[in-house]
Amino acid sequence: MFHGASSGEILDPSIRSCSSAAHNRAVAAWLLVCCALVFAIVVVGGVTRLTHSGLSIVEWQPIVGALPPLDETGWRETFGKYKQTPEYRIVNPGMSLDGFQAHLLVGICPPAPRQADRRGFFSAASMVRIAPKDSARGGVEARRDPRPGCSARRARLVHVQSGLVDDPRVSQYRLTAHLGIAFLIYAAMLWIALDLLFSRAGSDFRRLRRFAFALVALIFAMVLSGGLVAGIRAGLAYNTFPLMNERLIPREIFSLEPWYLNFSSNMATVQFDHRLIAWLLAFLVPWFWLQVRRAAAPPRAKLAAHLLLVALAVQIALGIATLLLAVPVPLAAAHQAGALLVFSAALFAAHSLR
Repeated sequence: MFHGASSGEILDPSIRSCSSAAHNRAVAAWLLVCCALVFAIVVVGGVTRLTHSGLSIVEWQPIVGALPPLDETGWRETFGKYKQTPEYRIVNPGMSLDGFQAHLLVGICPPAPRQADRRGFFSAASMVRIAPKDSARGGVEARRDPRPGCSARRARLVHVQSGLVDDPRVSQYRLTAHLGIAFLIYAAMLWIALDLLFSRAGSDFRRLRRFAFALVALIFAMVLSGGLVAGIRAGLAYNTFPLMNERLIPREIFSLEPWYLNFSSNMATVQFDHRLIAWLLAFLVPWFWLQVRRAAAPPRAKLAAHLLLVALAVQIALGIATLLLAVPVPLAAAHQAGALLVFSAALFAAHSLR
């Protein structure tokens, strides 16, 4: 009966299928945990930026970067390095050592998940690459691949260093790139996890699927525009809604030369672009929700459409409140978290229609 079978080979297809399904669920659970960590990194990273505590960390130390100096000599040495930064010279001149100790601890302690980006758990999670197994067996396998983790850590390094040169603010371009990379890493892990957990739709929903992917791309563009808004602090201007200081389109929208700088450095233009994308989504997402309801889409796709509609409504409300109240830290952090939830719901919708 077992003639010709190699040692240890499983011949029963049902046993092989169960083993593969269990393996896939385990890998998917691991990836979802990694997604939760990235979510925490994004939210707490936003709080770090909003409280201006990130630039107090003047050195890049991947192993001990989460620990403060442990003695008086270490504190004075670190404080001496901080005095050489533009943040001390321009923002905090005359700060005492006691004040610096409190400032640095804010920079280290709240962003603990962010430190995981540079070392520890998230680095390990980022070093997992999911690759197809032998097609006869199905499933996936995990292999070490340090490139995604290194890319995330380098992006964080370049991001912070931009605020330690002349101007005590990080570059809006590097901030946006850092945020975009986080969303892309999150999207890749979430997509693979969903692939492992759910089967493909039984029918062809090519048109709806293209619509869903277009929404994913538009939401990602909104995230990047939000990074520019945060980078130049455009949320502190034009704190009215729906008009921008009693105008639909502000006069200053093309006040910079050359013209293309307005799209990344002009508060009026950057905030207008962010609002414009939000308005587009406010029309397109309900339309997508209606199309999914009318189609014979699977229940999972309809659930995803419901989640996307609710998440967008909450996100727009948070955005308006954040703007009208001149960017309070709790609301701004919730708004950043909401962006990732809307992005997740759109990815879930696109995946359910594949």
